[in-house]
Amino acid sequence: MSATTTTFTADTLRDIVVRRQLEAPLAVVWRAFMEGPEVMKWWGPEGFTAPSARMDVREGGTSVVCMRSPDGQDFYSAWQYSVVVPERRLEYIFNLCGADGTLIDPTTVGMPPGFPRDVPHIITFQSSSAGTELVVTERGYDAGPFYDLSKAGLEQCLDKLERALRAGGRR
Repeated sequence: MSATTTTFTADTLRDIVVRRQLEAPLAVVWRAFMEGPEVMKWWGPEGFTAPSARMDVREGGTSVVCMRSPDGQDFYSAWQYSVVVPERRLEYIFNLCGADGTLIDPTTVGMPPGFPRDVPHIITFQSSSAGTELVVTERGYDAGPFYDLSKAGLEQCLDKLERALRAGGRR
């Protein structure tokens, strides 16, 4: 079950906040964000796959994750970590990048002008009686299509995460 809320951070900026109650132990959910093979099971919206995930989850580290569209186009993202508190909290900046992790102008891979850059993400993990409460926050979107696209993509990624956790049978 998910809940999405919108909070305003300035007159024209807003955050996406998605809460999920996952029926899996905290350690298992944490691993789903730490280990490349686990991230590859759920990263990307419906119809997309994640053929690679090079994870360097540590303060100052950068993970590079590939998302492949249904037509075969690869999109790489860099997650540059500033806070890593094991089984509690991740904070990172999200950007599009090349396969080597070098940040790129999103228009070079077909994104429209204005595609957001340097998007702060905060993910919190909390043990609960039902498993794990996960809260994902993406900060600082302008109103408009990128907010809506990111919200839908995040919801779909978390749907895939829930299915992957169920399929893994790890309770």
